[in-house]
Amino acid sequence: MSSNGNESQVPGAGGRDGGPRGPVDSSRVPRYAGPATFARLPRLDEVGTADVAVVGVPFDTGVSYRPGARFGGNAIREASRLLRPYNPAQDASPFALAQVADAGDIAANPFDINEAVDTIEAAADELLGTGARLMTLGGDHTIALPLLRSVAKRHGPVALLHFDAHLDTWDTYFGAEYTHGTPFRRAVEEGILDTEALSHVGTRGPLYGKQDLDDDAKMGFGIVTSADVMRRGVDEIADQLRQRIGDRPLYISIDIDVLDPAHAPGTGTPEAGGLTSRELLEIVRGLASCNVVSADVVEVAPAYDHAEITSVAASHTAYELTTIMSRQIAAGRASK
Repeated sequence: MSSNGNESQVPGAGGRDGGPRGPVDSSRVPRYAGPATFARLPRLDEVGTADVAVVGVPFDTGVSYRPGARFGGNAIREASRLLRPYNPAQDASPFALAQVADAGDIAANPFDINEAVDTIEAAADELLGTGARLMTLGGDHTIALPLLRSVAKRHGPVALLHFDAHLDTWDTYFGAEYTHGTPFRRAVEEGILDTEALSHVGTRGPLYGKQDLDDDAKMGFGIVTSADVMRRGVDEIADQLRQRIGDRPLYISIDIDVLDPAHAPGTGTPEAGGLTSRELLEIVRGLASCNVVSADVVEVAPAYDHAEITSVAASHTAYELTTIMSRQIAAGRASK
């Protein structure tokens, strides 16, 4: 048997001529063996093109508290070794429906935020230019801005669902415009978001002042707090979000600190009272009918994690998002 473990357990998967090439067969190669690509999928250079490109952005120069999210992408990849090819929650085999591949990392300058933002945007442009959708593994939330810029070039201003303990619509930190607390204010200012279809989900905790909420509302954001999720339940929240988004092109950005620290201790700015991993996954699954054009999962800082709790939650979240995109790609092809 080949040591690189390219055999797939996805039905009908065999590469460009035989359908999508799927993950390594875990019945033949132990999950802990071999390179840690996302979900043990092939690398992009092994398949040539992909419908969904999973890409890491090891960048955390924009953080305002605990550093370490630069190691998040690889931690998520390691935790994703346990993911399996059939998703019963969505009744789909995402890696058989579309070609999903690991595109490696975007190497961004850790000493110059402006240059890093430009580099991430250019790399995202290149990947999206192949027709792929992006499933990005951060990195800190600064990276959402260049990703949104790139997505908007293809789709126009996009709807946004932002899962986070924090608003991330502040103006500056220490005079810096590009930080992990400012990406969505910049995105609104740049006209790359559809301001009729914006929402934060899971916000909580102290703010600098009530003006933070007033400014956020003026930008067009709705807010679903973590307390709203607890009181109203995931089904009602998912329905509300679907109605707000409609059929618009949707970008989903998930800061793992949307989860309570009990479910995600490995992050830079934890806040008590957050969502459970079950609540997050169920809300994401409830968005399966939305037109998800790309997504990110950010702010995993493994140095503060325990037993991969945070990385496991992030890997499963990325898996659900990837499944949604793969299902939509397959459905689009079937309708032609």
